[in-house]
Amino acid sequence: MDKPNEVSRRNFIKNTTGAAVALSIPAIIPASAFGANDRVRVAVLGVNGRGQSHISGFNALSNVEVATLCDPDNNILQKRAQEFEQKTGKKVKTENDLRKVFDDKTIDAVSIATPNHWHALAAIWACQAGKDVYVEKPGSHNLHEGRKLVEAAHKYKRVVQHGVQLRSSEALKEAVKHLRDGLIGNVYMARGLVYKWRPDIGDKGTEPVPAGLNYDLWTGPAEMKPFSRNYVHYDWHWHWNYGNGDIGNQGIHETDMCMWGLGVESFPDKITSSGGKFLWNDAKETPEVLSSSFVYTKEKKIIEFEVRPWMTNDEGGVGIGNIFYGSEGYMVVKGYDYYETFLGKDKKAGPSRKAGGDHYKNFIDAAIAKDPKLLNGPVETAHLSSGLAHLGNIAYRVGRALTFDNKTEKFVGDEEANKLLTRKYRSPYALPQVV
Repeated sequence: MDKPNEVSRRNFIKNTTGAAVALSIPAIIPASAFGANDRVRVAVLGVNGRGQSHISGFNALSNVEVATLCDPDNNILQKRAQEFEQKTGKKVKTENDLRKVFDDKTIDAVSIATPNHWHALAAIWACQAGKDVYVEKPGSHNLHEGRKLVEAAHKYKRVVQHGVQLRSSEALKEAVKHLRDGLIGNVYMARGLVYKWRPDIGDKGTEPVPAGLNYDLWTGPAEMKPFSRNYVHYDWHWHWNYGNGDIGNQGIHETDMCMWGLGVESFPDKITSSGGKFLWNDAKETPEVLSSSFVYTKEKKIIEFEVRPWMTNDEGGVGIGNIFYGSEGYMVVKGYDYYETFLGKDKKAGPSRKAGGDHYKNFIDAAIAKDPKLLNGPVETAHLSSGLAHLGNIAYRVGRALTFDNKTEKFVGDEEANKLLTRKYRSPYALPQVV
């Protein structure tokens, strides 16, 4: 019998990097495959930030009904419901507790835009409830969760899309095909760049929980801490209890692009990271500056990743994106939908293209067809690209080079590092060990 990680890795290869056709031609589903009245009822979980894009993205699709909005902050929830009614002329059901959404048999799919610490558990519960899932990046808050999410998706035969929308870009599918076809020669290195404007957030201290917020639900599986606006609502990204810093925030798009472009379907075996907080004396715990190296010894490939928070130069015209290096040239990926290439010693301009895609539509098409193979960002990407960020963060936190074993998905001979592959879960929001 195959081990779970071997099964998911094989599926990952099949789904994302195996056939050249899949890299160059968008999945087309014939209309005859669907019934005339196919309509997917979607619930959006978490509507403060990124969830607003989920609402508008799914609402724009003719075969989708945004049926329920869910958020533990009733103030934000009711505001979004009012905005939805004003825009669409339709009332939308509201829930504070995501468990009630999972119990609702009329909901076909859930779209998860909660803070990171809820992503995997919410997605696993949704799979267990028979829902298909669109889950924001990162698909997990720690590496162990990602493996459990893959197991749940396969066990319950659910369609689970990871919110790495660059995988639906027609331009970037073409870019990856060029990398496979040898346009820049032997592609040996990928560089991920996250240079975002991240100011001082101060330190707001603690205070009573504001009216309208179910702080127990918001905290969920994480350790309960006194309420602070240092966490709620956006700045949770910079606290280990809830977030993963920028390598595990914006950076997931770039870690995913690095792995996709290099064609690696596993984790690296050598990881180093260094950085720290050098600018602000604020409440952030995660590093402002982080430089990580991920070495694939057998494949002879390397991923370099860098987070910078403030004033900095671009690299190759890129502030947020990727650079791929090959024996015959290099490729620059800017954002989510544009690439350009430079060939030879003289850096002669090669192929380039700008073209997007609809990641929400891709998810709905796959859900209607009940076929995860149609997904551009299948569940395996949620584990691998998110896991890469987790490995980099762990190397930073323990302050030393680490060796990783892909068969066991553990560090070799480092119990301190291995403890950071998972977390202590708070009842009743525990991650199931058997999904």
